[in-house]
Amino acid sequence: MSALFNFQSLLTVVLLLICTCAYIRSMAPSLVDRNKVGFLGIFWKCARIGERKSPYVGFCCLVMAASLLFWT
Repeated sequence: MSALFNFQSLLTVVLLLICTCAYIRSMAPSLVDRNKVGFLGIFWKCARIGERKSPYVGFCCLVMAASLLFWT
């Protein structure tokens, strides 16, 4: 089944995208910051969400990991 039609897989992909963008921005800020508008602006927005809401994103990652390990 595709990640677009499975809600749990879609949430996993979104969380991984947010965490990956925030990590890349912490290592190489100029790579993400130069594309703030357009299609590539999605990665900048995900990096901002990962930075600003990091306790909530971390909690969601833990919940998602537990659900994948124990309830799937």
